[in-house]
Amino acid sequence: MNPFFKNSLIRCIFSLKRVHPNLSHDSRRFCHFSGDIGPGSWKSTEGLVRCPVNDVPLSPITFLERSATAYRDRTSVVYGSVKYTWSETHERCLKLASALTQLGISRGDVVAVLAPNVPAMYELHFGVPMAGAVLCTLNTRHNSAMVSALLRHSEAKIIFVDYQLLEIAHVALDLLKKTETQPPILVLIVESDGSPPTNFSTSDGNEYESLLATGQSEFEIRRPIDEWDPISVNYTSGTTSSPKGVVYNHRGAYLNSFATFVLHGMGSMPVYLWTVPMFHCNGWCLPWGVAAQGGTNVCLRRVIPKDIFDSIALHKVTHMGGAPTVLNMIVNSPVSDRRPLPSRVEVMTGGSPPPPPILRKMEELGFSVSHLYGLTETYGPGTICTWKPEWDSLPPGERYKLKARQGVQHIGLEEVDIKDPVTMKSVAADGKTMGEVMFRGNTVMSGYLKDEKATEEAFRGGWFRSGDLAVKHPDGYIEVKDRLKDIIISGGENISTVEVETVLYNHPAILEAAVVARPDNHWGQTPCAFVKLKEGFDVDAQEILKFCRDHLPHYMAPKTVIFEDLPRTSTGKIQKFILREKAKAMGSLS
Repeated sequence: MNPFFKNSLIRCIFSLKRVHPNLSHDSRRFCHFSGDIGPGSWKSTEGLVRCPVNDVPLSPITFLERSATAYRDRTSVVYGSVKYTWSETHERCLKLASALTQLGISRGDVVAVLAPNVPAMYELHFGVPMAGAVLCTLNTRHNSAMVSALLRHSEAKIIFVDYQLLEIAHVALDLLKKTETQPPILVLIVESDGSPPTNFSTSDGNEYESLLATGQSEFEIRRPIDEWDPISVNYTSGTTSSPKGVVYNHRGAYLNSFATFVLHGMGSMPVYLWTVPMFHCNGWCLPWGVAAQGGTNVCLRRVIPKDIFDSIALHKVTHMGGAPTVLNMIVNSPVSDRRPLPSRVEVMTGGSPPPPPILRKMEELGFSVSHLYGLTETYGPGTICTWKPEWDSLPPGERYKLKARQGVQHIGLEEVDIKDPVTMKSVAADGKTMGEVMFRGNTVMSGYLKDEKATEEAFRGGWFRSGDLAVKHPDGYIEVKDRLKDIIISGGENISTVEVETVLYNHPAILEAAVVARPDNHWGQTPCAFVKLKEGFDVDAQEILKFCRDHLPHYMAPKTVIFEDLPRTSTGKIQKFILREKAKAMGSLS
């Protein structure tokens, strides 16, 4: 068992035994006594009792159990020619949990997975916690060195690997052996109608479907002893620094699952297209959320426009999500890749502020876009730009500008505020004064795995510090302006790179844009724009510079334009730290 999780578990069990030593093991699993959490005002009311009848740890595992009954024969997962019902998915997850315990998995052990959005990835979101273990989903764009480092840090006992990523895993495991670290057991995920690749043999490990066949469908689920028990570890994307292991607990995952399907407007039995990587913030908690609503999960290995349009038409998709880069891909796709939408598709976007021109084009194609905001440390979505009917009558430019705001906290979060990071006082709600976005509530992470110092720093002042700069408007809605590390200070003036990028996206020839600071001996810093042009367009830097000067105060307009592909993380975020280094290497413009 991972020592980090083991110590947490021991403290929980010891506390329960100390408070009520005569409790059976099963009862202890469910009970939380006031002695553990401090005095409660309810104790002064005669006749009230806190016991296993009315106090059960929250866990998204229960969503699957309910759907296996309520939506027994309805389709749960679709992937090519493969289809499962909720009853079948429930049984497969039970067998998976059983098989994991037969491989020696104990409570608190970490089980890793390196795979795209395929059915096995979905099932692992239930099967691993049902075995009492902790799921660690790894970024599919990581190289072998990074995968090896994360396996070592998380102390994963098993790693499930998609067949297309087997070579990366093999090298990662070889690197682990060189550090005298016991490598995890490898389980290969093959295509549903395929056979194991030639570079895999039974001596390498197990095959997913064969492993499931060894499990028992009567397996007794290892439910969380405490709802604060870890359910997953998500490593940050590393856009600004080395990845950290963000720990989610059962309670937070349960609550954020609810919040996410509510803010997504999901009713009963939605059809959800998986364009958000499940390895990113556990797919914004929607593997669990879709199960709660008895929906259909349409799994997608490749996130490309043709596959998106084909899936929507074939399965009558009602909901999907994705970073603005996915939306950008859709609106700029060739006409030959597109198909008419059978009905309006609800899209949640987040990860970076969506440029208004992209929002407009998405609506023209028949999509309805909602804007959310959050971080890995907030289980993904933390806020939603809740739309108001009176905004529908506004001119298009104003509508899209409003929709690009990050909005207000969702129903699962206690509070979000914009504060001065030094004084911790709330900034004025004037839409101008910038401060740091801070969160507080039940859907904030438990902490960073094995990094108490980083956890304390993130929680300093009694709030989670996001590192994002934003303003609060008079209506209470927040609007993110930049990362603290991305803000440009030129001649003493703060320049929001987001505002400059929004103008660049309005240029008809620009497909992608990112703005960073370039050092300047006179001004301190000046904006440097990295842009990628749309296919078939040919413009020079001077035309783009003039366009920006015509639409921005001159001090905000870029002084440099570089044409190249933009480096991105697998979740679509532009890796600005790479661009900052390039701009720094250019030296001063003055």
